[in-house]
Amino acid sequence: MPRFDNQTVLVTGGTGGQGSSHVRAFHAEGANVVIGGIDAERGAALVDELGTRALFTHLDVRDESSWSAAVHAAESAFGALNVLVNNAGVQNPPAPIEQTDPATWSRILDVNLTGTFLGIKVATPALRRAVGGAIVNIASTMALGGTAHYAPYVASKWAVRGLTRTAALELGRDNIRVNTIHPGVIATPFIHEPAAGATTAIADFYSPAPFAIPRLGEPTDVTRLLLFLASSDAAFITGSEYVIDGGLLLGPALQAETA
Repeated sequence: MPRFDNQTVLVTGGTGGQGSSHVRAFHAEGANVVIGGIDAERGAALVDELGTRALFTHLDVRDESSWSAAVHAAESAFGALNVLVNNAGVQNPPAPIEQTDPATWSRILDVNLTGTFLGIKVATPALRRAVGGAIVNIASTMALGGTAHYAPYVASKWAVRGLTRTAALELGRDNIRVNTIHPGVIATPFIHEPAAGATTAIADFYSPAPFAIPRLGEPTDVTRLLLFLASSDAAFITGSEYVIDGGLLLGPALQAETA
């Protein structure tokens, strides 16, 4: 039996590289999927691909009223909301702190942090109406250390860690679990294409050669972990953090020289 039969899952940033992978996998596992995003053309194409049990809704995660409309759309179409995946995120153009525009700082935190906060705030009553469920916040390995020239993004993802733990404490008695995934360098346009205003991409700074598993991650690597955390298989897991980076944070995997 598919793990998400008769459940409804809302994925923000649902038309992007990781988001669309998550949406497809939840749908394949029997879920009704609500694709939250701002790209209506990509959203419509994904709905057409999936067919039944799929809905696109315009969702600007910075706007509480947009969140309310998205949650209402999920409940109206499918009767309940059982899982929220806070996946939407944006990256700043690389720059040292002293050269970072405050407007850039605000934009990154508005999407990555405030967007996650608003999602938890607005979705919680719906999850209670469904008698519990799961929230999974997609953070980053940049939330586990410092990264030069990416202060807005790093700060936003560090803050998501604290927000996740607080929400887990507040919502556990309502049978709502809240966990975080920290992806490393995942092969999507997010890391292969420069952020708005930038000329270099994140992938330009990382070679997978020293990783313990010497390759970039694939969206499906993250998706498989997400499905577990959102499912009843993880019923006793909340407030936890999961790193999926091929060993990036472990340091370089040195190869022994051979004669």
